[in-house]
Amino acid sequence: MVSVKKSAGKINIRGQLLFEEPMASHTTYRVGGPADLFAVPADDNDLIALLQFCSNEGVEPFILGGGANILVSDRGIRGLVIDMTGICSIAEHDGILEVAAGLPVSDACAWCADRGYGGLHFLYSMPGSVGGAVWMNARCYDGEVYDVLAYVDTLRPDGTIERYTPRAQDFGYKVSPFQRDNRIILRCGVRLTPMDRDTVWRRMRSYRADRESKGHFAAPSAGSVFKNNRAFGSPSGVIIDRLGLRGSRIGGARVSDRHANIIINTGNATADDIDRLAAFVAEQVRQRFGFTLEREVLRVGEW
Repeated sequence: MVSVKKSAGKINIRGQLLFEEPMASHTTYRVGGPADLFAVPADDNDLIALLQFCSNEGVEPFILGGGANILVSDRGIRGLVIDMTGICSIAEHDGILEVAAGLPVSDACAWCADRGYGGLHFLYSMPGSVGGAVWMNARCYDGEVYDVLAYVDTLRPDGTIERYTPRAQDFGYKVSPFQRDNRIILRCGVRLTPMDRDTVWRRMRSYRADRESKGHFAAPSAGSVFKNNRAFGSPSGVIIDRLGLRGSRIGGARVSDRHANIIINTGNATADDIDRLAAFVAEQVRQRFGFTLEREVLRVGEW
């Protein structure tokens, strides 16, 4: 989008502004073409300035967290990508953790554990950022973000900062209200639970060991490709396993030998390879069992 690149001179922020930045450097799949503009705001004021630029230029920004749970097209992303990793403060006040959206979620878990707190511990070793975990209402190991969420500070496109108080009706299985509008998650408050430091660390290490045993870190991936719809009677990985699809391959993408709901980049995969393999798996399930798996990994960019 040439016009966006030409107008980038109007952007004045403390953080970084990059041109044609390869998204493969910013995703857990290690694939993805270039972003026209790639900004890393240093603070809230930078973020507000970037949103003002988008409003003036008619650009829809893409908000990037930890680069997990997304599959960026080989063609890249047109317009502006806003990388939130520079907004990463963390503090505790009266049993409430206030943590910025860009902090890696495992860093937040470790910070709490070192101080004798649980609350976020169930998310330890999950790739991605705190903001991403809130956006998707992440859940694992019998925990869900909504269960510990005290508030969320959001930024609207007009630069207004609002505090949202969570309501049960707004959340569901990997669903949050932030998926339905254009608010940007700035930071959140999390209710902490005092716990023995060694106990909480022992639990968190067990979660990492479990992920390692399933091959989450053996090769670039985005974790589970499909959501687990319990209406289908079994987790998606079990359903895919019934078809014997472990090891199935298209190009450099392969269904993991250790977990059927994980597609890995064997080293030379393209986004198109991964996308086509996911589509193949879903179609095999549809043909055999008659239902459609819902992707958890989102397609992003110019497809």
